[in-house]
Amino acid sequence: MNKTALITGITGQDGSYLSEFLLDKGYEVYGLIRRSSSPNLSRIAHISDRVKLLSGDLTDQTSLDGALRMAEPDEIYNLAAQSFVATSWNQPTLTADINGVGFVRLLEAVRHSGREIRVYQASSSEMFGMVEESPQNEDTKFHPRSPYACAKAFSHHTAVNYRESYNMFVCSGILFNHESPRRGLEFVTRKITDGVARIYHQRASKLMLGNLEVKRDWGYAGDYVRAMWLMLQQDKPEDFVIATGENHTVKEFAKLAFEQVGLDWKKYVAVDPQFFRPAEVTQLCGDASKAKRVLGWKPEVGFQQLVTMMVEADMERVARQIHHSSP
Repeated sequence: MNKTALITGITGQDGSYLSEFLLDKGYEVYGLIRRSSSPNLSRIAHISDRVKLLSGDLTDQTSLDGALRMAEPDEIYNLAAQSFVATSWNQPTLTADINGVGFVRLLEAVRHSGREIRVYQASSSEMFGMVEESPQNEDTKFHPRSPYACAKAFSHHTAVNYRESYNMFVCSGILFNHESPRRGLEFVTRKITDGVARIYHQRASKLMLGNLEVKRDWGYAGDYVRAMWLMLQQDKPEDFVIATGENHTVKEFAKLAFEQVGLDWKKYVAVDPQFFRPAEVTQLCGDASKAKRVLGWKPEVGFQQLVTMMVEADMERVARQIHHSSP
């Protein structure tokens, strides 16, 4: 019998890739979306006839209870979040309510549903923050440096607590940065590749960035959703770091992106202090050896391939926009 999955945050980058992955596995896929006058369904438009969308919100317990009754899922993937770290400084209470308490509401809905449901929680490498060792693994101490990271750490510990207190199958994936052409334009990687495309097509002359020296472990989102699924197929629930084991600076990412179109990044990139964080996370690099050993998972897309993929997609998109706007 085919399984049923409920994905919160289905319209986001990870939600769209995970939906495709599960549909290919023969799942019936439900997605939770917030009610709005103009929902952004662009990332799942190509599979909209194959997924069932339910109205709900992590800030509303009743809607979560109702979504579980409607979907009757075997698996839940909690990908919904206020996902932009910079915004969490301006909206800390909202971030805590969605990313932190929202997960408690979801687990309570599962606990009272009377069903055996396996739950995946999207934890984040941002929880490590001011790192005390590198690379970071499942036992590395958390030192969150943003309201976003604090809320994610709360949810991560909540997952452990419900697993131990109620014997629930709850896994957390501590995912390091993962990107794709579907990444939001506000994130630095996509901001860079979009900027490259606009500069190349003479729609912009400068790209304003923050701290160029921070290091991140960047992987491909399509690889990382496979790890989410693998976690819920195990005999027992555990937490896993998902990462490439490499870190690169923002400067390296920008340099490589501009090189894809034959431009010198130094001529176009400028640093703007407004994009610096109040408390910076200077470097993150993950050790995914447990995931490789237990899940049999490893990343398939490398750093250069990822940057090339994103630049090519934005080059095509901007060219298409120019063509459609031409008289």
